[in-house]
Amino acid sequence: MLPEDPLALENQVCFSLYSATNAMIRAYRPLLDSLSITYPQYLVMMVLWKESGISVKTLGKKLHLDSGTLTPLLKRLESKGLVIRDRSELDERVRVLHLTKEGQALRQQAQDIPEIMRCKVGGDLAQLQQLKQLCDNALKMMNTGKADSCEV
Repeated sequence: MLPEDPLALENQVCFSLYSATNAMIRAYRPLLDSLSITYPQYLVMMVLWKESGISVKTLGKKLHLDSGTLTPLLKRLESKGLVIRDRSELDERVRVLHLTKEGQALRQQAQDIPEIMRCKVGGDLAQLQQLKQLCDNALKMMNTGKADSCEV
């Protein structure tokens, strides 16, 4: 069933996602301030804690960020002594990222953040997994162009 007023703000999925995203990032702020990193820097670090040595291009694909956004972010992490931007041994045109010892140590300091955030969001694990799956599906639809084929 369609909402009574399709242009009413309270009927917009996009507004709910936008508002929830802003609230989530605000909730992360004090946790990440204690690590002296921002939320986008935290996202980069989470990828590198799992895959140190990946290319900047691969990191950009994982985070859905272009190089114009990613490069200044990586420069700031490098200036903080958390990552090293280097050239690939196989192809010097390719930039690769490695964690420093400080960057690796930051992982231990961040260990409790996911559980703290889970508690702040509320709901049980199954609900949170379902919410994540719905968001992932929406992103996939938007990125594959399938959303463009919708008829009105």
